[in-house]
Amino acid sequence: MATYRAALIGILIATVSSRTASAFNGEKYLPEASVTPAQARGTALKTYPGKIVSQELEKESGGSGLRYSFVIRHHTDKHEVGIDAKTGAVLENSVEGKNPD
Repeated sequence: MATYRAALIGILIATVSSRTASAFNGEKYLPEASVTPAQARGTALKTYPGKIVSQELEKESGGSGLRYSFVIRHHTDKHEVGIDAKTGAVLENSVEGKNPD
């Protein structure tokens, strides 16, 4: 079972990474997430349509404490969209500042 889960996580990471301009960071937290990277990406792109230019899974205050963070570009504008990795709720949808974290 553990081998199957590890293989599945690897496939998910490869799929997500191949569809974006940057690598997926925070894969070590995937076993704690109830929402898959693909589900989170879908929610993020419905929240702010565009092209994902960076993405990560991180521990951060707010919501369940585990979130997917996406930077999405539409023309010259960039938004950071945060999706709770346990509930799928949108936690953030804001203009990316000059000093992104």
